[in-house]
Amino acid sequence: MSEISIAKTAVKGMSDGWNTLGILALGAVLYFGAPLLFNTYNLNLTAKFVCFAVAGVGIMLVWGKGGMLALGQGFYFGLGGYAMAMHMKLNDASMNGGNGVPDFMSLYGDGTVPGWWEPFRSTPFTLATIIIFPALVAAGLGFAVFKNRIKGPYFAILSQALAAAFVILLIGQQTTTGGTNGINGFRYFFGQMLGSPESTESLFHISVVLLVITMFVAYLILRSRFGEMLIAVRDSEERIRFLGSDPANFKVFAYVIAAIMAAVGGALFSPVAGIISPADVGIIPSLALLAGVAVGGRVSLFGAVIGSIAFSFAQSLLSNAFPSFWTYFQGAIFILVFGFFPGGIASGFKKLRAAFVRKGDVQIG
Repeated sequence: MSEISIAKTAVKGMSDGWNTLGILALGAVLYFGAPLLFNTYNLNLTAKFVCFAVAGVGIMLVWGKGGMLALGQGFYFGLGGYAMAMHMKLNDASMNGGNGVPDFMSLYGDGTVPGWWEPFRSTPFTLATIIIFPALVAAGLGFAVFKNRIKGPYFAILSQALAAAFVILLIGQQTTTGGTNGINGFRYFFGQMLGSPESTESLFHISVVLLVITMFVAYLILRSRFGEMLIAVRDSEERIRFLGSDPANFKVFAYVIAAIMAAVGGALFSPVAGIISPADVGIIPSLALLAGVAVGGRVSLFGAVIGSIAFSFAQSLLSNAFPSFWTYFQGAIFILVFGFFPGGIASGFKKLRAAFVRKGDVQIG
């Protein structure tokens, strides 16, 4: 092995070590720090934002690294959220001698559970559905779109239309999906009673662990050969095709992984928020997920996570403090971030670090 190869291997090893340490450090700060700093309400709010960050990691992968502007990730977020909500609602209805029928079905419908709901009584089936069903939908849509070389704004509009169609479907099926009210009023999450400070902290810890796992999965993908090819497809798709590889395969795989991550985030969001409704999965929530990643830095793993959480916090604080004007503050955030740091907050840190390095070089010289 040449000296250059040895040096490159050493640099990559150091980078891997620092990135792994960074992911663990971020997870530790959230896991141990937030329960000490926040009360029960704010801890629950932070858990919701962590769920958004899980979906944000997938957006970073498909948009930041793959160059595919996915405007409809709320659709996959909703698939996971509704699957978990159905499972919890069925279990709640069967607890303490219940008749096994969710309360809203007795209120809006004829008091019977649809056949396609019944399998969600099973925990293994529900967990498998949260992973497999969004993956199959994303794979089918991805192959149909990317194999036909549909990209850019056409793919963005198509993905957004998917979220809009999903919302229309949910609203129109009040007896089976709760309509505009969604599914809510959960009492138990895998046997643990919801609503207590203990269950709130437990759900927060679960959300942080899932975020750390999601970050590691994304990091391993990006440092692999596939990650290098995905970036190459983003930067020069025709050259990759000329070299004998099909760019559509890399795009589909990234899109499937992003769909699974969004679904996992949505599945945890249901018990954390206590509700899943069309208002949580439509076009506006999809754009909010995208906005958090954009503010943090769409090409940075840490930027996507920190941006998703920080943007959600800012949105919550501003909407509470200025109900009539918070959207103007939201716009100001975009102008400030993209005016000074077009690559998001993460690019700002890189610029500051580069400036200090240059300053040090000048002083040494």
